[in-house]
Amino acid sequence: MLVSFSILEDIAREVGGGDAVVTSLVGRNTNEHVFEPSPDQVRLLAHAQLFIVNGLGLEGWLTRLVAAARYGGPVVIATEGITPITTTEAGEATLSPDPHAWQDVSNGIVYARNIARALAGVDPARAEVYQQRFGHYEAELEALDRHARGELGSIPAEKRRVITTHDAFAYYGRAYGVMFMAPEGVNTESEPSAKTVAALIRQIRREGIKALFLENISDPRLMEEIARETGAGLGPPLYSDALSGPDGPAPTYIRMIDYNTAALKEGMLKN
Repeated sequence: MLVSFSILEDIAREVGGGDAVVTSLVGRNTNEHVFEPSPDQVRLLAHAQLFIVNGLGLEGWLTRLVAAARYGGPVVIATEGITPITTTEAGEATLSPDPHAWQDVSNGIVYARNIARALAGVDPARAEVYQQRFGHYEAELEALDRHARGELGSIPAEKRRVITTHDAFAYYGRAYGVMFMAPEGVNTESEPSAKTVAALIRQIRREGIKALFLENISDPRLMEEIARETGAGLGPPLYSDALSGPDGPAPTYIRMIDYNTAALKEGMLKN
């Protein structure tokens, strides 16, 4: 089975267990927004039995890759059944779906359910096994969701406001009551202008925001500069679009959410 990025890889391995070989196109600590498939990866897809992607526009390279590989197998959209948050891109009037649905753990359960169904479709002899694994994983995710709500729900609302380098946490914010602000012009694909940085510094000072967080796929220099200029506390990197390596703090989807929750709580209470 081939999946598009590391978070899907971990969920698929939880459901597939030892009965499914899972390979991710986009590696850990890597930004899928700027990913370009290599010729080796094209060949990998050409021989895949099943291809699972996030959807909601995350994989902008998907159509080109499938065509280049002449892949004729099933392409499973892990977000099927999820109602997306919609956003407007800078300079555009049309609404676009926010693809980062996994940041809400209740959506992570939908991902796992869709993957279990897809595995059963290509391997019906083990359908019951995949369903059992999904049931166990679902219980773990439900406990994780309750834990995140409990950890953050006790923090005063005025402290639950943070700035991040990339607007990837809207689902997390809606689910767990945190206001994330990622100002226009600051993203993971390009460097912000001096004008954008100055406006961000004014915003932080004006609104009294005390917690700043990097992401593991971002250059830290911008936020370090802003922290120096504003006196706001700079928290540890949050994991948004990619897991850490096996020895890092977020090697699995569950540990990623747990780590982000602990980091946010500490940062918001400290400042």
